[in-house]
Amino acid sequence: MSHFHPHSFDFLRARLPEGLVISRRNLLKASVAGIGGITLPRLLANSGPRGSGKSLILLWMAGGPSQIDTLDPKPDRPPENRGPFGSIQTQIPGVIVCEHLPKLAAMANRFSILRSVDCRHSNHEPNTVMQTANHKAEARTNPESDKYPAMGALVSKFHGPNHPAMPGYAAFMRSRSHLAFGGYAGKVHDPFLANEAASLPIYDLVGKDSGRMSIPGQLSLPNNMPVSRLGQRRSLLEKFDQVRADTEGQSSRRDAPLLTETGQKAMDLLLGGRVRLALNYEQEPLVVREKFGTHLWCRQAVLARRLVEAGCPFVTLDLSYHTASGTWDTHGDNIPPYGGISKGLKPLLPLFDHLVTTLVDDLAQRGLLETTMVVAMGEFGRTPQLGTQGSTDGRNHWPNVMSMLLAGGGMRHGQVIGSSTKEGGYINDRAILPGDIAATIYHHFGIPLDSTYPDAILRPLHLLPDGGTPIREICG
Repeated sequence: MSHFHPHSFDFLRARLPEGLVISRRNLLKASVAGIGGITLPRLLANSGPRGSGKSLILLWMAGGPSQIDTLDPKPDRPPENRGPFGSIQTQIPGVIVCEHLPKLAAMANRFSILRSVDCRHSNHEPNTVMQTANHKAEARTNPESDKYPAMGALVSKFHGPNHPAMPGYAAFMRSRSHLAFGGYAGKVHDPFLANEAASLPIYDLVGKDSGRMSIPGQLSLPNNMPVSRLGQRRSLLEKFDQVRADTEGQSSRRDAPLLTETGQKAMDLLLGGRVRLALNYEQEPLVVREKFGTHLWCRQAVLARRLVEAGCPFVTLDLSYHTASGTWDTHGDNIPPYGGISKGLKPLLPLFDHLVTTLVDDLAQRGLLETTMVVAMGEFGRTPQLGTQGSTDGRNHWPNVMSMLLAGGGMRHGQVIGSSTKEGGYINDRAILPGDIAATIYHHFGIPLDSTYPDAILRPLHLLPDGGTPIREICG
């Protein structure tokens, strides 16, 4: 069987004869191209603007968490509506959350709870509308949906990394269908897949730890090639470019440098140690590792913070065990492996409660919370009535209203924004659109909201194609 995928160093055009030193030149190009077992877009930092120091960590709850059983309880409703969980008071007077989120309740002053998010155009597999803030990024209705960039990709393009040796957009990905990629922004702004460059526990589809660890390969050189050898090849390329410039001039398109800026970025990631160090979990102090715990998602949260600390501005954590629609897709107890509210959602809540509060507290202790936003959301909410699809306590997809969390970023928190109707099925007041969430994120990064980028035929596309304004309650 044949096997082909894009090569990291295709830009070298290894088989194209050119220049005065044809055989040696092409031999060198082919030689350097031989290091390209790693797909280039996954390696590259953004080659555009230098970042402002702002960053964001997105906790992506793939599958769609139930608003009623998490952040918007309805304790006075009948059991078939309110669900099996109780509620507890938070630090914000008069505000309650699910009983299985006690740490969040105690730290509610550091969070904004959004209870009126409009997800009516969103779906999942792929889960891209809320990650792009673009209604057209819905694959079930639009075959061109993958062309619309993730917010992380646009942050990479318009803001850039906070350190030149770091990627502009990184992700810990469980499934390709759970993330939006670069699209029209360019493959160079696809997420750097950090999980492929880190050693992490291997979990099965239902969240059982196998006891094995993954072997990182994203930043490894093939066939044990020493770093010194790759450095020598880069030096030779630069010398060949100088010889050609002296003898041939730079008048033709053929005379573009062998080692372009894009290639230089790839080389820097391979030769430099900044990304590799950021993804070395063992370098984190033991006291911090113990504070987060050993669970896969918590380890990834530690590494996400380390990436932010090292200069990556946008990191997404795909919080899912399952590679299909996502672990938060709690349709019912008779639909394995998802489960319903009691069997599926309940085990996730203490873990999420610990993860999100520990992450926010850790960022605060390091002085990073003022510059780092934390966003926790999925692609939609779930039905107000229990028992969907023949289950006893499952809830189906429900894009009419969703709840989510925001923290950090130097914004005003300790509040609830918007509300749902008494049964938790529709927006009651203060509808928040996907574009509003995106506008808040771009505002945080200092990206002008009227920015545009070209599509495949150079037509300008708007940063906020469906409109949107920063959420005034938290942005001022």
